[in-house]
Amino acid sequence: MAKRKLKGNPNATITMPVVNPNAAGIDAGSRSHFVCVAQDNVIEFKSHTTGLHSIAKHLLSYNVKTVALESTGFYWQQLFMLLQDYGLEVILVNARHVKNVKGHKTDVVDSKWLQLLHSIGLLSNSFQPDAFTKELRQYTRHRRSLIETSSSFILKMNKSLVLMNIQLKTVLRDLTGESGLKVIGAIISGEKNPEVLEKLVGKQVKATREEIKEALNGNWRPEHLFELSQNYEFYKFTWEKIRETDKQIELLLEEWQSKNGDMIKKGEYKNNPNQLRQKNGPKFDVKSYAYQMTKGVDLSQIDGVNINLILTMMSETGFNLKSSFSTPKHFASWLGFAPNRKITGGKVISSHTPKVKHHLSFAIRQAANTLRGSKSRLGDFFRRLAFRKGDMIAIIATARKIAVIIYKMLETGKDYCYQYQKEEMDYIKQAQLKNIRKRIKQLNLTKEELKVSF
Repeated sequence: MAKRKLKGNPNATITMPVVNPNAAGIDAGSRSHFVCVAQDNVIEFKSHTTGLHSIAKHLLSYNVKTVALESTGFYWQQLFMLLQDYGLEVILVNARHVKNVKGHKTDVVDSKWLQLLHSIGLLSNSFQPDAFTKELRQYTRHRRSLIETSSSFILKMNKSLVLMNIQLKTVLRDLTGESGLKVIGAIISGEKNPEVLEKLVGKQVKATREEIKEALNGNWRPEHLFELSQNYEFYKFTWEKIRETDKQIELLLEEWQSKNGDMIKKGEYKNNPNQLRQKNGPKFDVKSYAYQMTKGVDLSQIDGVNINLILTMMSETGFNLKSSFSTPKHFASWLGFAPNRKITGGKVISSHTPKVKHHLSFAIRQAANTLRGSKSRLGDFFRRLAFRKGDMIAIIATARKIAVIIYKMLETGKDYCYQYQKEEMDYIKQAQLKNIRKRIKQLNLTKEELKVSF
């Protein structure tokens, strides 16, 4: 409690009001959790299941109503769900918002600091999806991890081929396409004749038959063949697990559909002609389920938005964005697409966008990056900005625009419009004319010099 002399009342005391009187703070860890129900009451509990139940009972014995829990790694997740099962209100706090603690940093001090800040209402709750989205998120993140694992085996297979001077990658765009896998399977089975291997390559390959034969004429080494065969088996095994994961995801979505009813018939959405096919995307109809969950909004109509992005959004935030993010700006800021301006003395000392490690943020940035060659409104926007400020800024700015479009489509239920509006075309035209006049003035050109023949 601090005192300050004020005019007219020198004995006045400035105090901080207690917003949450029955609040506790918990510093979560891998082996134990430190629970603070008051500044002079901190107890350590083990992180096993019995310890978690002991924490909940301890909090209820002190009539605690709300708990602030710091999001440290993934150690908080089981405690978070168990405390909710006991009827406690749990506030998940971003670690960056509570790092300015005085003195030496210890688990006890952290728990006290959380309890103090939560008591006076200075902590905000982080976004948490519902139970269905959490379950779906676990499957999709596991699927993404398996795809990354399979990519490492592709690199190892290519390395083994190159060490045997089999330049298959130079004639095939995708080493794990239909032709590539046939050739690798034949090599592992013992086939070494380039003419026989060449016949396994599809006719649609752009390279000539002679180029393919030359690329498949190598120096066969038993140690590299052994490594190639194992990595090939690992790759096939990983993709078997990916397909099993896809079946599990589809079963979960079918279960959701059976509970909520087939509100909208499958196939009512229109296909986007500018949308590229995704090799690693799931084979079941993700867009159909998303179309029903959004009550008729087809996000795939947005340029750059593909099946993987739709599935990522379905599993990370769900489609009811309005309930968690009040405005499109709030949603874009949460994704890390808004500049974090730091102003001191009236001057902007920094305006970089924050580094956000989030699966949905990464997926939207990937979608924005695919628009550099797109003949669309978003593609034009990307190229204009990339020309003036570079690719990195263009990716972030385009990603923010995609995020805002997604939010507004889900909020209003309206379709995405491909064509330029007349007002937007007039604005672009006036902006270009302004730049032309400015350039003419800089070069000091006369009317005679500007005369051209058409």
